Amino acid sequence: MTATEPTRSAPQTPPALDAERAERFAEHLMELTTGGMLSHLIGIGHRTGLFDALAAGPADSPTLARRANLHERYVREWLGAMATGGIVSYDPGEGSFTLPAEHAVCLRGSTAANLAPFTLAVAHLGEHLDELEEAFRHGGGVPYERFRPRFTEIMDGMSRGVFDDQLISGIVPAVPGLAERLSAGARVADIGCGTGHSVTLLAAEYPASTFTGYDFASDALDRGRAEVAERGLANASFEALDIVELPTDPPFDVVFAFDTIHDQAEPARVLRRVHDALVPGGHFVMLDTRAATELADNLDNPFAPLLYSVSTLHCMTVSLARSGAGLGTVWGEQLARRMLAEAGFTDVAVSEVPDDPLDSVYSCRRPEPVTDRTTR
Repeated sequence: MTATEPTRSAPQTPPALDAERAERFAEHLMELTTGGMLSHLIGIGHRTGLFDALAAGPADSPTLARRANLHERYVREWLGAMATGGIVSYDPGEGSFTLPAEHAVCLRGSTAANLAPFTLAVAHLGEHLDELEEAFRHGGGVPYERFRPRFTEIMDGMSRGVFDDQLISGIVPAVPGLAERLSAGARVADIGCGTGHSVTLLAAEYPASTFTGYDFASDALDRGRAEVAERGLANASFEALDIVELPTDPPFDVVFAFDTIHDQAEPARVLRRVHDALVPGGHFVMLDTRAATELADNLDNPFAPLLYSVSTLHCMTVSLARSGAGLGTVWGEQLARRMLAEAGFTDVAVSEVPDDPLDSVYSCRRPEPVTDRTTR
């Protein structure tokens, strides 16, 4: 070998294949694929009223099709997927299908227990895989506008039950002194309010306070205005606005942000703007993902695969599409605390939301000015 001839390493022996491990992983992949397919049909059942129709009592496919006013052949195949997927029960002798009560509570109704609306997000986010692939290859992201207006409806469906169940009885009481402040009368903003159902509930519960919902999605705000008008609430309004431009004069007593900050292109700027828009001693209340910042600390979180997936498919990419920070859904408590402190907030506290394993309530304040008590 000459001095200029490259050194050749010995060929590497490939590691021995663990056949049982490979088989287990193949089974896992098939379970994931099956779950994805079933989620689409659960979404169909939710959208067409099939679960409500089946909750009325056992039925064969013709009976169920008549109840739901749908084509029997589609209903029959749908029932096959639901029965073999463990969603509904099937009695071969009777040829009838039943929706167990324990399953019905998770598939129908207007409470947070109804998880069927979440399956619609699976289908919708999957519509943008071509654009997401381009972002993987070339950077950038999929703009939020590409997800509208369908995303507006899906987010409303996923959040409405949580707000109905938890906003007044769970989230507000988690912040010491907040209910009393709202009852006494406060000027309140809800940033990134979407369809504004949270604004409607708060305005109805605390008539002495005034509430303004801010969002740049005009279609979502139109739904909020319609709901407020229907309920005759004079203390609630909406304004189309990029929340980095949140008004600071006159200041607010309370600002809410529900699953909003991690989507922003400029989250640090938004947090600083909220700080500056509050009166001294004012409350900032943020509902956001319950997770850790470091991946190693999320490995045992059963919801982490969902959160990282949603982040990749939506939350992170809409931020990167605007050359933003791309925090993502799993920015985590440690980073959230640090960013709140850097924005100037004090008294940061984090608490759980009752019956909601996905979210935490962050509460903090704009500090009062320091008074010089030195006597001369």
